[in-house]
Amino acid sequence: MCIMVPRPLELHPAGGAGWHPCSGLRALPLRDNPRMPELPEVETTRRGLLPHVAGRRVDHVLLRRPDLRWPIPREVEDLLPEQRIEGIRRRAKYLLLDTAAGSALLHLGMSGSLRVLPGETPVRAHDHVDIVLDSTQVLRFNDPRRFGCLLWQAPGETHPLLAGLGPEPLSDDFDGDLLFARSRGRSAPVKTFLMDQAVVVGVGNIYAAEALFMAGISPLREAGKVSRARYAALADAVKAILAHAIQRGGTTLRDFISPDGAPGYFEQELLAYGRGGEPCPRCRRPMKQAMIGQRASVWCGHCQR
Repeated sequence: MCIMVPRPLELHPAGGAGWHPCSGLRALPLRDNPRMPELPEVETTRRGLLPHVAGRRVDHVLLRRPDLRWPIPREVEDLLPEQRIEGIRRRAKYLLLDTAAGSALLHLGMSGSLRVLPGETPVRAHDHVDIVLDSTQVLRFNDPRRFGCLLWQAPGETHPLLAGLGPEPLSDDFDGDLLFARSRGRSAPVKTFLMDQAVVVGVGNIYAAEALFMAGISPLREAGKVSRARYAALADAVKAILAHAIQRGGTTLRDFISPDGAPGYFEQELLAYGRGGEPCPRCRRPMKQAMIGQRASVWCGHCQR
């Protein structure tokens, strides 16, 4: 059995019904520009891995290189073996494998994947880490670009990478009042503000664009000049879009569990991201595109103010 980070599909307006309060959508393959897994992909990966690793004891850890983005700490090799995995948590776009001795902290980077495989599965290029389980299966971390990480968090501590993070977007701690309060005096574009991990975690470029489109807010508007009511609409849009994306990932879990290790697909309905120059799904005017905060941004100059 193989569980991988799902490769997304990009969807464009066409015939048929869609979940978004605009026109129907049809699936098209994502263009050849791989992107970093965002919160829904990471959460879907967590849910896919959980039944195969929770309650399992780690037999040993095999490191085929000493580092990924950063050096892999000795605790991973010294403390993780013989520990029982109590569960897998997600914080922002990090995954934590919890044990009594501490937590292995993983990030998939730009192109990483975690796969549960039979122990005898041949090693491929970029298979950097094996966490061998007592089930004879192996949790294998593949990371071609080595932008991911495998670190360690001691019990009762918060790793520096997790310190200072904002609330989870699907939690009760995140709402329009929080966005309004944290935006006062901020002159940065609201899209940049929304993607600030100290404000709220896990709202990446794709979902920021989609939420702003759904809420009718221009990504260029100064964060400090957005009203409380419009921030309430934006928070609701973020929650709806992320929850739906996670739900879609969960319902299509079988699509990226395959014995041959082929990547699966994570369906998304995208109305703004990647559609610069195309007709707006609402008003049919051409969508605008520009770099905002060094990230490609697409919006409708008529529908988003």
